Amino acid sequence: MTGEKVDIKKLTEKTINDGGILALLYFDVHGNNKDAMVQMATAFIGKIVKEKGVVYALGEIDEPMENDGMLSTSIELKVLTVDFLTLTKLCADYSPFSLEILKPNDIHLPIDMIHELLLSISTTTLNYKKYILDKVASEEEKQNYALQIKNKVELGKKLLEKKGD
Repeated sequence: MTGEKVDIKKLTEKTINDGGILALLYFDVHGNNKDAMVQMATAFIGKIVKEKGVVYALGEIDEPMENDGMLSTSIELKVLTVDFLTLTKLCADYSPFSLEILKPNDIHLPIDMIHELLLSISTTTLNYKKYILDKVASEEEKQNYALQIKNKVELGKKLLEKKGD
């Protein structure tokens, strides 16, 4: 797209008409060095822009404030995604402290997308649980959890076989 001028308004309208979502996401950043925080926030925005399903993202970084020797700031990120699932994955992966859906006013999802959405949330939660358990659980608890996961896989296989019949 070198040299082409993109009409953001038309792109936004077309994407939303095709099932896209325009939202504001708010993130917090903390540190001791103002320049490093701004660089980190800028890199963070750049990372989100490259995520699959993100059409564009425009970020605004607030001026860092000092409180008890710690600097804090927030990022307001206007993001256009191709669908609700992409927005959900961004929220699961990056944990905004607040959000606002700007457009559309109503969201209608086909059942297959709802299935994918719920499985995505389930997978993210499972990964967090696994990480936490790896850090704080005893060996016995880790072995018990591994057995639960093995049983989950077996149950999943049985469900797939049952569904195939």
